[in-house]
Amino acid sequence: MTASNHIIPAADLAKLTRALPFWLSLALIPLVWVAAFNGGWTIALLPLVTWYLFTALDAALGLNLDNGDTEATDEDLFWYRLVTLIWVPAQTITVFALLWYVPRADHLGTAERIFLFFGVGVITGTIGINYSHELMHQKNKVERWLADVLLAMVLYSHFRSEHLLVHHRYVATPRDTVTAHYNEGFHRFYPRVLRQSLKSAFRAEKQMLARKDLPWTDLSNPFWRYWALQTGFLLIALLLGGWAGLGLFLVQASTAIWQLELVNYIEHYGLTRKHLGNGKYEHVAPRHSWNAAHRASNWLLINLQRHSDHHYKPDRRFPVLQTYGASEAPQLPYGYPVMTMAAMVPPLWRRIMNPRVKKWRDMYYPEITDWAAYNKGTTPLPR
Repeated sequence: MTASNHIIPAADLAKLTRALPFWLSLALIPLVWVAAFNGGWTIALLPLVTWYLFTALDAALGLNLDNGDTEATDEDLFWYRLVTLIWVPAQTITVFALLWYVPRADHLGTAERIFLFFGVGVITGTIGINYSHELMHQKNKVERWLADVLLAMVLYSHFRSEHLLVHHRYVATPRDTVTAHYNEGFHRFYPRVLRQSLKSAFRAEKQMLARKDLPWTDLSNPFWRYWALQTGFLLIALLLGGWAGLGLFLVQASTAIWQLELVNYIEHYGLTRKHLGNGKYEHVAPRHSWNAAHRASNWLLINLQRHSDHHYKPDRRFPVLQTYGASEAPQLPYGYPVMTMAAMVPPLWRRIMNPRVKKWRDMYYPEITDWAAYNKGTTPLPR
């Protein structure tokens, strides 16, 4: 066998090279273990890297306005898809190995252990849930199952039903739980979404089964799978780490959920689809989601910030999501790491975002002069 047989063909090597920046998330796994083995200040590495390092990289590297080929096949996108598949076992092994190791690590104090799993939750929320979002949108059953595994690991399995059956259908309308209302601060949005999203997800699945003349108790209801996976992970956490391990697992899960809903909050804040009457709304367009073209944070978040195109064409895989200019979609001034931090300070958030929402309204819906009255007149959330 000649040496040339071992060389990656030039075309495949080029595809791999283009995909590599999106593999940066895997570098977070070794950082978890650096923090676990050393303790002390190193436990702050995980939030520091995901929030602040990528903010600095965004400032240094600027925007990426290039668009991929929307005709690319799954084979063309192999090296991009592979990172989302590798992440599932990488996260699973890391989380549960930590649950065994950390409660037995004498060099870690109670506060260090809690903060370490807070950092793990930042990763399982920022990366894990984001990758599950990519996987759940695919037709491949294996990928959808992997999405369920990642979501069960943060005890938020219903997100798949809520996202696919409710959010994408009703985004930017009063029927969508996770579209943040204008002037609604995150601290009001968050508890509201926690209450309503589980109910809306279960109702959507129940209604789908009813259309097939099946009760909600039918085994085809994915909630049975959600509950089984979540219960299984809770039991594993308890067996590996005892009650301390279970508590740390819950710290990780709650942090991940908070990270997810922070992102949900900023993605559609204040945006509204026009009500056409009789419960109908205009079709979803790029203008109904905030777009961000910041290069480094899009590497970390596998182009999630190209959210305008994701809602416009939900079946597109992340490498070929398109970015839009200001004439086609509203633009966030910073990437998600900065915007999520701003969302935690409602006065600062309103100062940044409310003028942009008003400008968006004037640009796309100049005929609506009283938005308060208009929003009151749209179709309410169904019960």
